[in-house]
Amino acid sequence: MTAPQRKGVISHRMSTKPDRFYWNKALMSSPGKMPQGPRMATLQVKTSRRTEWVKITSEVNRCVAASGVSSGICHLHVPHTTAGVTINEGDDPDVARDTEAAFDRMVPREAGYKHYEGNSDSHIKATLVGCSQSVWIEDGRLWLGRWQAVFFCEFDGPRNREVHVKIAPDPAE
Repeated sequence: MTAPQRKGVISHRMSTKPDRFYWNKALMSSPGKMPQGPRMATLQVKTSRRTEWVKITSEVNRCVAASGVSSGICHLHVPHTTAGVTINEGDDPDVARDTEAAFDRMVPREAGYKHYEGNSDSHIKATLVGCSQSVWIEDGRLWLGRWQAVFFCEFDGPRNREVHVKIAPDPAE
């Protein structure tokens, strides 16, 4: 399936299509000239379920490609207390669904929590997953294992969320 046919395709902010992803910051400082030091972007992610793992590998790789960095590191950060980011198997979508269900069993929505907003389970799940990941960049792409993918992990959706992407070239680059 090509990128335009996939659900959740990354698009520019000016697009009128209701896509799941879009960039809201440019990675280039000026046309044809790479900035020195780290490049940054923010992905917007729209979730549709309370607990949902959204594969964002392609969108992050697009950020890496746009940065012009061929060797370095890509830092991913989710600035939310009820969502996170992780790396897991991305070939079979059932793995993400099974993991979503396992988190819901391990940390049930109703368990006598004290938090007045009623989403303590979401905070606990986000704590277990974590809010950041770092992935090496080699040959202008994320250096992931054969079956690995990057997932945005929603635990209190549906919502509009952000994933901050910071791409740092190796010093020699």
